[in-house]
Amino acid sequence: MKKIAIIGASGYTGAQLTELITKESEFAIYGLYVSANSADLGQSLASLYPNWPHLSQCLQGLNESSQQDIANNADAVALALDHHVSMELAAWFYQQGLAVFDLSGAYRFENKEMYSKWYGFEHQYPELLDKAVYGLTDWNSEAIQASRLVAVPGCYPTASLLALTPVAGLLTNTRPVINAVSGVTGAGRKAQLNTSFAEVSLSAYGVLNHRHQPEIATQLGHEVIFTPHLGNFKRGIIATITAELKQGVTLGDVDAAFKCYQGNPNVLVKQGVFPKLDEVVHSGRCHLGWQYDEHSHYLVISSVIDNLIKGAASQALECISIHFKSNP
Repeated sequence: MKKIAIIGASGYTGAQLTELITKESEFAIYGLYVSANSADLGQSLASLYPNWPHLSQCLQGLNESSQQDIANNADAVALALDHHVSMELAAWFYQQGLAVFDLSGAYRFENKEMYSKWYGFEHQYPELLDKAVYGLTDWNSEAIQASRLVAVPGCYPTASLLALTPVAGLLTNTRPVINAVSGVTGAGRKAQLNTSFAEVSLSAYGVLNHRHQPEIATQLGHEVIFTPHLGNFKRGIIATITAELKQGVTLGDVDAAFKCYQGNPNVLVKQGVFPKLDEVVHSGRCHLGWQYDEHSHYLVISSVIDNLIKGAASQALECISIHFKSNP
């Protein structure tokens, strides 16, 4: 049984990952950790999340002693932390020989210049960037098996890439337009005025400068226009994407492209039937609906996921499972 330490366990993503791992017979939670000055220190996850009364393990403070204990006794760490904190801890645990599954953006780009431009910090471990693999499990399982440093994708990129990757070779040079709406849990657990009940509505944010835009473009190999929106609901993402396809591409070509998901229990594809968020909330699935006009050559795809599960926690668990299946 592989022992997994979760650092940043009190946030929505860390807690969700903990809950998922407790259901897996081949994994055990080694420990749940928060920063030494966290207000949640010493509390159980059950007290923070009463809908999970079985999560009775208490949150420990992360310090030099507990870090070394994790390195000596755990098989892997999952990091659900701010990007700059994950950058440091991922490097340290990787150097100790553990498998590292990072849910931040600290290792999603190979080019170190992207971090100063999009994340506002200088990456201190550029030698590790080409060792990290992108954990889009439905497309990158072989690389995940082979690497001890896995960058779990962002929630918007997961929804967008699952929709666009099958048809990437059919795109013209015109940028696909991605309009996506996320529930407020995507902003994290920390109290903020703009995500409070009285303030949240439906509005665009991060227009033309959201850090998930280059993440999508890098993995797709094609520039995109990405506009995220904050919705007045708790969880889930719906991304509606409009893309121009090359001259001569037929309805049959598009249908054949999406057949790559046949037999995949995590991705459901339907032509002409567009999914609802309710179909995927609290699940690790992605549902896709698409329609293509052969005359205008425009393809519209709608993609829905749960931002905390398929967009974060269950994809992290998939990465862990894939890695340890080939590294028992």
